[in-house]
Amino acid sequence: MTKSKQVFRSGPYSDLIAQGVKIGSTVYLSGQVGMDSAGNIPVSMAEQTALAYSSIRILLAEFGATMDNIVDETFLVTNMEETHANLEAIFGARAEAYGRIPEVTQTLFGVAGLLFPELKIEIKCIAHL
Repeated sequence: MTKSKQVFRSGPYSDLIAQGVKIGSTVYLSGQVGMDSAGNIPVSMAEQTALAYSSIRILLAEFGATMDNIVDETFLVTNMEETHANLEAIFGARAEAYGRIPEVTQTLFGVAGLLFPELKIEIKCIAHL
């Protein structure tokens, strides 16, 4: 039996990628960055983290899910030194997004860059309904 696939597309690259795909009881989200709907990118990693989580929350709602459904996160950061220096603020924004200390697995990678040079963080998630 084939599981049905639900796809959600939005944003400037909707012709190229889906923002989220649900198959069965699992939702896979494309990486979300710290950019607002007008294309503004704040300077601080904590603000970028908060914006990325805001986008994640909105995408999850498209599938009838909430932050409580997230089981795995992958963080991509462009500057590991800056990440270490701002870890408390970044994880504070993360806890605020979840409303508590999250009960999810997480992997953090340092990368050479993201789509725009001003971006410092991207968060990719998997949720289970």
